[in-house]
Amino acid sequence: MSDLVLSTIEDRVAILTLNRPDKRNALSRELIAQLTAAFARADADPAVRCIVLTGNGPAFCAGMDLDELRGTLTDSAEIIWEDAHKLSALLECIYRSSKPTVAAVNGAAVAGGAGLVTVCDLAVAAPGAILGYPEVHRGLVAAMVMPHLLRHVGERTARLLLLTGQLIDAAVAERVGLINHVADSEPVLQSALRLCEALTRGGPKALATTKELLRACSRQAVSVSDLAKASAEPRLGEECREGLTAFFEKRTAPWG
Repeated sequence: MSDLVLSTIEDRVAILTLNRPDKRNALSRELIAQLTAAFARADADPAVRCIVLTGNGPAFCAGMDLDELRGTLTDSAEIIWEDAHKLSALLECIYRSSKPTVAAVNGAAVAGGAGLVTVCDLAVAAPGAILGYPEVHRGLVAAMVMPHLLRHVGERTARLLLLTGQLIDAAVAERVGLINHVADSEPVLQSALRLCEALTRGGPKALATTKELLRACSRQAVSVSDLAKASAEPRLGEECREGLTAFFEKRTAPWG
């Protein structure tokens, strides 16, 4: 089995690197499984005080794996539900980590890739990074990311991003609150590690309690399982099948 997620520890910081550069670090089923396990290990490791997520190559994460997504056009409902559940479990694993998490967005973070950014506590991005949620263009719904995105950017900007599917650059992402800052004077990973220096000055229990209270104060109205269901259901419908088919065939969707 290839290492789709590289894991190193540097100065009490676990650096998890998505390692499918030839596929723009797209989220295959195996990558989702490995990343979930890597976050769980880092969260349980007493030597780790902070977790950084980044990507190998020019992209952070281009979203779901296109080859696997093409296969879902004929997948059973059971497989589609399982896919949604596993992605939802990964996002919850990151969001509920007892340790501070930082996304070092080295390049494009799109769809599921942008979702990874939103569930991290903090995020820094390279100047050339782009972020966005273009799911509606394919007849899909970015349901799992909605409560996290709303917390970061507010409803007006969330509606703009989710309903239009437009991509924004790092400067705009910083301005609307999707990321904390643009790393324009140093490599993005170095900028993330600099944030970790500040984070590790806090007591481990104090940080974990603060994160737990922040979750309680911003408790979402829709359950995780309902969001996963809302994400999976469009993949069973004709609109999504038509949208994905048009995307794979590089033509305009029938409603475009």
